[in-house]
Amino acid sequence: MDEILKTIILGVVQGFTEFLPVSSSGHLLLFRKMFGLAEAGLLLDTMLHLGTLVAVMAVFWRDIWEMIKRPFSHLTLLIVVGTIPTAAIGLLFKDTFEELARTGVTVGWEFLATGLILWLADSVKDRGLKDVNHISFKDTLIVGTLQGVAILPAISRSGLTIAGSLFQGIDRKVAAKFSFLLSIPAIMGAVVVQGKDLLEGNIEGIGMTSLLIGTLVSAVCGYIAVRWMLNIIQRGSLKGFSVYVWLLGAGVLFTQLMGWF
Repeated sequence: MDEILKTIILGVVQGFTEFLPVSSSGHLLLFRKMFGLAEAGLLLDTMLHLGTLVAVMAVFWRDIWEMIKRPFSHLTLLIVVGTIPTAAIGLLFKDTFEELARTGVTVGWEFLATGLILWLADSVKDRGLKDVNHISFKDTLIVGTLQGVAILPAISRSGLTIAGSLFQGIDRKVAAKFSFLLSIPAIMGAVVVQGKDLLEGNIEGIGMTSLLIGTLVSAVCGYIAVRWMLNIIQRGSLKGFSVYVWLLGAGVLFTQLMGWF
């Protein structure tokens, strides 16, 4: 299959999985291996995430603008505080995360863990009372730490941050919005860390043209999908997603056991 077509497909996958709690990175890893792009690693994932970053910024531009105008507002400070543990975990374990993203050796177990967390979070979905103004710095530190853990390839970032918010008693709709706003500095940080590879022309097994096309497709698909997917996350049950990632994780473990992965 042509490399450009492969990255277009990956862009579609990223666009339509970033906003569901099923781990877009885990899906990208599986598709990269299917397409023989395993060596593209974390850089390709980061660029495709950049596409969905553009999408989520387009959806929440009013909130972002308000935070820019009011840099010391409660919401702005929550995002800053929540980003600290994410950044610390990402920097401390960068090499480990890159190796896991390249090999996929733990991806099956991570899908299973994601499903368990979502299933448990669904049991508290109607207990949330906190709006944005009542989210504490302790709450956001916990959610930010979970976001850092979700750098693991098949641990869903949105799933873990939404689940963490629900566990802390945050309203379901607010939890989804907070999760996606918190993703913005996290993805920006990943792009900055990987930026030296772009500047040095080190694209790890994939051409620049293909990389840019995949990023553009990811942005377009993410923009189309985000509103619909946000609605599912806010109002639907998470247990369906649990079953999906459990089946996916079991399938990955089976293929690894058979030596096919």
